[in-house]
Amino acid sequence: MAGCQNSNAKQRTRERKVEKWLNCIQINLQHSRLATDNLRKIIEEKGADILCIQEPHTIGNKTVGLPQSYKVFASGAGRKRPATVINNKQLDTILINQLSDEDAVFLEIKVDNVRIIIASMYFDINRLIDIDT
Repeated sequence: MAGCQNSNAKQRTRERKVEKWLNCIQINLQHSRLATDNLRKIIEEKGADILCIQEPHTIGNKTVGLPQSYKVFASGAGRKRPATVINNKQLDTILINQLSDEDAVFLEIKVDNVRIIIASMYFDINRLIDIDT
């Protein structure tokens, strides 16, 4: 019995070595500079690979307040209501322009041989949700 437990423990150890974890945060910043500063502190303390932000702090329709080392994705010519931020240089990330606009940011992210789609969307309370989905 002890030999089986040891073998299982070795197997679990091997499985853990191949696991990859992405730390994601979703937050509504309500266009606040102070909330953006607090988010930066949280990222520094706890780390985050992907940030899905609604109502980011903007100036002149550009998302501001985040370090230049982060890749910030937003779309459209008007005021951007969602943004997706990548804080991991290991992630190969592409904006899906065909689906993205001022209210939705879609990214294709490749991690090793796995591709995932991340969507950060803003749903206006004054619009029917069927229109946005």
